[in-house]
Amino acid sequence: MALSPGDPSSYSRPDQVKTTHINLEWDIDFDKNGLAGTCTYFMTKMNPSVTEVLMDVNHLDISSIKLEGTGEDLTYSIDETVDYGSRLKIQLRPSCLMEFKIVIEYSTTSKCTALQWLLPQQTASGSHPYMFSQCQAIHARSMLPCQDTPQVKATYSASVTAPKGITVLMSAPRKHESGEVIGDKVKFCFDQKVPIMSYLIAIAAGNIKSRKIGPRSHVWSEEMFLDEAAADFADTEDMLKTAEDLCGPYVWGIYDILVLPPSFPYGGMENPCVTFATPTLLSGDKANASVIAHEIAHSWTGNLVTNSNFEHFWLNEGFTVFTECKIKGRLQGEPMRHFAAILNWADLLETVNEQFNPEHKFTKLVPDLTGVDPDDAFSSVPYVKGSTFLWFLEDKVGGAEKFEPFLKAYYEKFKYQSISTDTFKAFFLEYFASCEAVKDIDWATWLYGVGMPPWKPNFDTSLSAPCYEMAAKWLAWKPDTECPFTADDIKEFLPDQIVEFLNKLMASTPSLSQAAVQKMDELYKFSSSKNTEIIFRYIRLGLAARYDVCIAPAVDLVSKVGRMKFVRPIYRDLYSWPEKRQVALDTFAANKDKMMAISRDMVAKDLHIK
Repeated sequence: MALSPGDPSSYSRPDQVKTTHINLEWDIDFDKNGLAGTCTYFMTKMNPSVTEVLMDVNHLDISSIKLEGTGEDLTYSIDETVDYGSRLKIQLRPSCLMEFKIVIEYSTTSKCTALQWLLPQQTASGSHPYMFSQCQAIHARSMLPCQDTPQVKATYSASVTAPKGITVLMSAPRKHESGEVIGDKVKFCFDQKVPIMSYLIAIAAGNIKSRKIGPRSHVWSEEMFLDEAAADFADTEDMLKTAEDLCGPYVWGIYDILVLPPSFPYGGMENPCVTFATPTLLSGDKANASVIAHEIAHSWTGNLVTNSNFEHFWLNEGFTVFTECKIKGRLQGEPMRHFAAILNWADLLETVNEQFNPEHKFTKLVPDLTGVDPDDAFSSVPYVKGSTFLWFLEDKVGGAEKFEPFLKAYYEKFKYQSISTDTFKAFFLEYFASCEAVKDIDWATWLYGVGMPPWKPNFDTSLSAPCYEMAAKWLAWKPDTECPFTADDIKEFLPDQIVEFLNKLMASTPSLSQAAVQKMDELYKFSSSKNTEIIFRYIRLGLAARYDVCIAPAVDLVSKVGRMKFVRPIYRDLYSWPEKRQVALDTFAANKDKMMAISRDMVAKDLHIK
């Protein structure tokens, strides 16, 4: 069965027929945990002789497919499902025009991997159910039939009905401030006029409220989280303005943030007009708000200029991390940009050396994903190796004053398009054709070499040095001698410095002793921190030391939180502790049904469960 010639993860053929607009008419059924309704596809033939439309689906229940206008039933077939879905083949009539519309009536099924359904008791309010989507990388096909490839960008409109008491948000501006009451239901309407990829079609529905935090921004969440979310994300407009200075005009109109329930598997998802965010970002001191800078950057790096398929994912995430750090540097000072990059480097080291290995094919910046579900290749590699490559290129051409204008030109040149790495490379070399320094760039090693990057930035270590000094003191201390530490040791540390202090201890060999971990928590109170980044690292430090006291908080964290950044390493740590391996397996068995599909599947692989 042939896949798309331009995307190894899709059966669609946008080179033959391309979707230009989708109109969604959905009803949310919390009793059946499903979406049902119709999707109308505005399509254009790229070749007049085309006789079929190929789309991606995954465990959808299709009732009918008709040609809009005439109402004629169209013959269709669905091939056998594989890991990344099935091919939907729709036969076109000879009379079909170059531009035509297809109407598909269908419903999602219990095997939909894009949607998470929560019972009222699983929410903060306890009074209403909740539903949200996560379509990246290739889960949109389980929510609606689509050409599920980043090569295709289409506008969309939507009309969604939900039970009273439920508010619906989508990755598009609302047509009205509130929904229209229709009997015991409420209808919400949306219109996204900027063409987007299928994985950016997003929906959330629950008992959520909003609060204005800027001239073009609201924060949404269950009511109990509103105050904390509004405070932690109060700098959103400053981040938006800084991003515009770096990247150009913001084309999406509004920028809202929805704080989802804890089972959301990512830190954030850059859905246009409403970023989905994990509640693990909330710390009461804005310490983790840089994730919002990351999602804001995606408004250009990914959403506006997009990778043509997920082999070129670094064009999204590498550019985004690079821009996120630039935003942080402009708002908090250049040392903070370097320090953020140092933290990222630590994540990359663990990914290359522990999650994979230095020779693993997924450590390439541009991996071959033929026959691979993109979720299996997901890691910090495209994020950090990609941003490091951009840092290298900036250094090559003479610094930010030369490179930042290039980036603006790049976004302007390729906005609303999906491109490959070769397209980026060609534009870069054309733009800097008169720069001698770029002629010796080893593109092959950067793009297709395995392991860590072949170059490391000359980081400003003014913020990291105190972290390393404190870590060295702890590693040198013998617990049977007098303790030289006090609670004031890290009183002046920024939260990110505490994170890097713990990173350094986690990376040490041998690991810190049980007695040292115990004393550290007595002094610094890491286990009671409001910052999940700190708690997570304290737990991992304890697990490495085989400190039994950390088992309970480890189990508690992975039972409450679905964010893969935290859940996967802790499960791997528990699994690698032979005496606690069964704890990992039992905890996963008890919680897997509450996890979103991507988290559940990836943890199952980490635990070697088929």
